[in-house]
Amino acid sequence: MPSNDARTLLQTALPTAVAGAVAAVISGVVAGGEGVVGAIVATLVVILFMGIGLVVLERTAKSLPHLFQAMGLMLYTAQLLLLFIFVAVFKNTTLFNPKCFAATLVALTLVWIGAQARAHMKAKILYVEPDTAKGDKPEKTGPSS
Repeated sequence: MPSNDARTLLQTALPTAVAGAVAAVISGVVAGGEGVVGAIVATLVVILFMGIGLVVLERTAKSLPHLFQAMGLMLYTAQLLLLFIFVAVFKNTTLFNPKCFAATLVALTLVWIGAQARAHMKAKILYVEPDTAKGDKPEKTGPSS
């Protein structure tokens, strides 16, 4: 993974993990141990789903740049659909508090998106990659008259 991609992943996953820890404390105060477990599971789900999506999107941008925008829209739609399915499957569980889980899931998704937007705004990404292998002088490609 190139350093720029790793930096973006770190700049998005770290604030999400910190917000997940805060959500776990709040959930623990509100709902006890089940709330803490729900918040931790939600934190792991958001970091896993969104992290995989970010890696897929970065690789698509490098290998198929003409599909980047369409892939981004499809990816975010698929992630939201998977999150809704995850909430629906675990809405009646006794493993953790589903309300704390769902609230943490929504909050951390918003934190991830905000952190990702901030990371992309701060990144210094070249729009044109310079070709250093050929030297400093450009080749003449047109007629020389």
